[in-house]
Amino acid sequence: MDWRDEGILLSMRPHGETSAIIEVMTAAHGRHMGVVRGGASRRMAAMLQPGTGLTLDWRARLDEHIGSFTVEPLKSRAHLLADRLALAGLMAVCALLHEAVPEREPHPALWQRTLGLMDAMGLEGWTAAYLRWELCLLEEIGFGLDLSTCAVTGATEGLAYVSPKSGRAVTAAGAGDWAERLIPLPEGLGDEGPMGPGAVLMGLRLTGFFLDRELRPVLHDRPLPEARSRLVDLIARSV
Repeated sequence: MDWRDEGILLSMRPHGETSAIIEVMTAAHGRHMGVVRGGASRRMAAMLQPGTGLTLDWRARLDEHIGSFTVEPLKSRAHLLADRLALAGLMAVCALLHEAVPEREPHPALWQRTLGLMDAMGLEGWTAAYLRWELCLLEEIGFGLDLSTCAVTGATEGLAYVSPKSGRAVTAAGAGDWAERLIPLPEGLGDEGPMGPGAVLMGLRLTGFFLDRELRPVLHDRPLPEARSRLVDLIARSV
């Protein structure tokens, strides 16, 4: 069995004396692991950093084997290491993909979102792109939020809350006396426009609620990855 694909490195750990096991998110083969011969060398370790874009050749005798990778650098994202907030975002993405996405299951829409987010990190307004990436992640794991119309009135304007049960938007008028039981919805989350740090933070509380709920069984009742918490904390300090 063999294939060639493009991927983003999520993690690397030593394997034996000279090799490494890497985990990547790929365009056509989803989250995938494999052994890189010589991956523990100083030269290879400098390449095998989280976020690095790679061209990957995977080989194995049988499809169910872990297999081995031959890798070539495609795009370095080493500049993110000098940006504390961007680095936190990068590590949050890698941790959530590891925990949330089943291995070897293709997610083309999530791949495109991830690639776009990685390229945007460090640029002005990238935290809004990260927030919308979490919305895409929820969609891909089977619990996409419906932020298009009010679940009560059918209105498309004035959406202010999200139902914690259904994941559907609700207007202030539609919420009525139930408003305190609903999750605030930041303005602009449903489109691709800019969002300020306060709105992004509000949105992360929203997506965090649903990610925590949906991933609890996968995480065996553990909280969401600490890397995500660090990112949220850094964004909160800028509000």
